[in-house]
Amino acid sequence: MRYRELGRTGLEVSEIGFGAEWMEKKTAAEVKAVADACAASGINILDCWMAEPEVRSNLGAAIAGERDRWIIQGHIGSTWQNGQYTRTRDLDAVRPAFEDLLARLGTDHVELGMIHYVDDVEEFEAIMAGEFIAYVRALKEAGTIGHIGLSTHAPEVARRAALSGEVEAIMFSVNPAFDLLPATASLDDAFTFGYADELGGMDPARAELYALCEREGVGLTVMKGYAGGRLFSAEASPFGVAMTPVQCIHYALTRPAVASIMAGFGEPSHVADACAYETADDAAKDYASVLAGAPRHAYFGQCTYCGHCAPCLSGIDIALVNKFYDLATMQDEVPAGVRAHYGSLDAAAADCIACRACEPRCPFGVPVAERMEKAAALFA
Repeated sequence: MRYRELGRTGLEVSEIGFGAEWMEKKTAAEVKAVADACAASGINILDCWMAEPEVRSNLGAAIAGERDRWIIQGHIGSTWQNGQYTRTRDLDAVRPAFEDLLARLGTDHVELGMIHYVDDVEEFEAIMAGEFIAYVRALKEAGTIGHIGLSTHAPEVARRAALSGEVEAIMFSVNPAFDLLPATASLDDAFTFGYADELGGMDPARAELYALCEREGVGLTVMKGYAGGRLFSAEASPFGVAMTPVQCIHYALTRPAVASIMAGFGEPSHVADACAYETADDAAKDYASVLAGAPRHAYFGQCTYCGHCAPCLSGIDIALVNKFYDLATMQDEVPAGVRAHYGSLDAAAADCIACRACEPRCPFGVPVAERMEKAAALFA
């Protein structure tokens, strides 16, 4: 296992991490088996955002006796209320939820205290100016958290966090579908000659974010590196070609400022699939040629989250709704986290008035109104 410094934190993290979301609904023995496989492979960073008590307890039991070998990303603002996950900034709920996380993990501190899931700029500004950040600062001063982090899917929120001077690590969604990296046979050349100029097909805001984090010494840990498994299927992928876990991992780890990809593991074999990256040759890692050879028609009818559909007359972030819809449909049932993130949107798919003004702007011919109808039904 190779290790990377996480920004300016001084923490050395394994470049493949344990994203434990899939541990929900697993038995204690199943969680233990995955955690043991991670430890045996040299993985040393664990992300726990989930609020459900049993998964927290199972993770705590799985790392008992080896707590000191783990760098834990523990989320602040993820709570369990009335039997379900609730993201909140209400400190009356936040404090006991974070204390519960520590207790169930069997520790008195976490290395990274992550301000949980902030995708709205106004919310971010309110957090950084109010009692929530005061609570987080107090945790850091007390040594209960070692460093302040934040999780977000929004480049603008991440940009502001990186410039805040306080946030040292950002958990951000990174994969070629979300980034829309242009097809290229040489990723090394793309970065040799400059980020934004050479990555002309990438969302400029995302390219700029990666460069900014690199510049500011803010470490990135990656979520959704597999796009919920969508990239493993030629039929589901917007590129019309299947990628492997190793290729997805290589893509994420070649972004500036990225220190670790928090891969999702449902069983020990998934750990092996990811850790095969550590011994893979250049041919096995080569996602660039895969994307360069993708059929042109792979984009037609597929949302690549490029944002050309904006602006929406109803204020819907169409690309984000499509992203949540795609992530949800890759699972047997809608993951609680995806449902919660969708539910926090100011305007959702049900607000679509089917005016279809967005559809002529889509370069890939996505039937947006039809997709909004499906998303509204799925998340109802």
